[in-house]
Amino acid sequence: MIIEKNRVVSIDYTLTDDKGAFIDSTGDGEALDYLHGHGNIISGLEQALEGKKEGDHINVHLSAAEAYGDRDDRLVIDIPRENLDGIDPLEEGMQFQAQTPDGYRIMTIRALKENSVTMDGNHPLAGMALTFDVRVSGVREASETELARGHIHHHDHENCGEGCGEEGCGRGGGCCGG
Repeated sequence: MIIEKNRVVSIDYTLTDDKGAFIDSTGDGEALDYLHGHGNIISGLEQALEGKKEGDHINVHLSAAEAYGDRDDRLVIDIPRENLDGIDPLEEGMQFQAQTPDGYRIMTIRALKENSVTMDGNHPLAGMALTFDVRVSGVREASETELARGHIHHHDHENCGEGCGEEGCGRGGGCCGG
């Protein structure tokens, strides 16, 4: 079965930067599962996987624009330190989820000043060219539930949070198990 829109794909990958330094990988037996054609992985990688099949191996180099985009200096802002009262201690590198006009965005503390905090809304890998070394470990048809939700529905009901079941998603902002 080939990878095309509305198929569930399982991949094992290792991600490195432009200099070959390790960034991330799937662990043994921990493939990344996603619904192809629904924007659940970065577009450059999704395009490279189109038409591949189980057992295929690809090495994909993506420019920053094809990966997590170029850095946007407009997403680096200073906020009053008092906006983060109750969080102690504040440290550079801490991340928070913030509601923005464009939806939820992860914000990272870049600098602490006496009266303000510099927050960065860029993805941590924005502005970086990346290389994915990928092995396709599985391809299957998506279920009606997965197609309706636009993402994978794991059936690990023992580990679900509240709201899991036929009609609801569980923990982690995704469906059961994820």
